[in-house]
Amino acid sequence: MATSAEQVKKLRDETSAGMMDCKKALDASGGDYAKAVVWLQEKGLSAAAKKASREASEGIIEIYSHMGGRMAVMVEVNCETDFVARNPDFRELAHNIAIQIASSAPLYVKREDVPAEEIAAQMGKFKEEILKQGKPENIAERAAAGKMEAYYVDVCLMDQVFVKDPDGKLTVKDLVTQAVLKIGENIVVRRFSRYQLGETVQASE
Repeated sequence: MATSAEQVKKLRDETSAGMMDCKKALDASGGDYAKAVVWLQEKGLSAAAKKASREASEGIIEIYSHMGGRMAVMVEVNCETDFVARNPDFRELAHNIAIQIASSAPLYVKREDVPAEEIAAQMGKFKEEILKQGKPENIAERAAAGKMEAYYVDVCLMDQVFVKDPDGKLTVKDLVTQAVLKIGENIVVRRFSRYQLGETVQASE
């Protein structure tokens, strides 16, 4: 049973969880609304989303150097209080995010940061590739949308799989959500810069 946009919106309004998280919950629950609410509660996403509206203006700028100084990352991670900014768990999170950036070279913090013109260009490119294979227009449209999801995972930090997760399932967004629930404050990855000799990749909020 396909999950409708109305179902996703209703669940989001009820729980304050993100649209993608609500869709995952409904898909995992076979469209059963009550089960989807429980799924979100168990994942802690609802609680984390409620904290996301709170201002996060404290934090740290983590600097990570790798390959004998041939690569460096600067990432700003924000929290609500200076007390949490000194918390070892918060600092470990910032360090792990810096390692992620060094390893996976994202271009943006989150998919909302990707410029509309870039999204349109990528969608057009993917669709053209599929049409050249002789696929009909409606199939090409859906396949291109699927390729865009893979593209976001490749270029958006929060969508990437955390490099230190042994199971290869935990995303950076999941990692931040876990920290929010453990620490009890809103946490925001604000911006980053990744420098490598001969190449610079930057991203900001």
